[in-house]
Amino acid sequence: MRRLGVVAGQSFDVDALDARTRDAIEAGAVSAKARMERMAAMHPVVDGWSQPTFTMGVYGTDYWRRAIIAKIGLGANLFEGAIYPVLFHDAAGNVPAGEVDYGLHFDAGARPPVDAFWSVTMYDDDGFTVPNDLDRYALGDRDPLVYYADGSLDLYLQHTVPGDARRANWLPAPNGPLGVTMRLYDPRPEVLDGTWTPPPLTVP
Repeated sequence: MRRLGVVAGQSFDVDALDARTRDAIEAGAVSAKARMERMAAMHPVVDGWSQPTFTMGVYGTDYWRRAIIAKIGLGANLFEGAIYPVLFHDAAGNVPAGEVDYGLHFDAGARPPVDAFWSVTMYDDDGFTVPNDLDRYALGDRDPLVYYADGSLDLYLQHTVPGDARRANWLPAPNGPLGVTMRLYDPRPEVLDGTWTPPPLTVP
């Protein structure tokens, strides 16, 4: 790194390098980004969700994985403290879109098994929350959700109001592609070993 002019405490001057070296650095960055994207997709996807549970927050000399976490979630907790399932596609295999009315159903005995709390957060395609009339960007067990008599639960992820009776369980979606992330804090063993996974996103 010192040969390239990368020295602790000093500014990096790329213009001081010859054209061949600059081209090599650019090519290396492109190659590294492609490898990181491939590695980020290595986690198994179950019912549309990717649920990484290994080496989160502890990397040793696995600098590739450290770089991936720095890119997508800098400062990630240890996986024993928090798991972040990310939705890749709905039950039909399609990329989720705000124009579609979705439901996320949890059976009574299959709600997220955590000892702290859980939530589902909605983002736009750029990874930002989008203003809505409810000023609501996430739903979870700390919210006044309405459960069925048997203890099961439906959340509604959609752009339009699902009706007054469902408003408490409604997560307003922006138009266009959606990003959906679940957060499971202090997850129980069945989350860590993959026995429990989030339910599919369906069209009711």
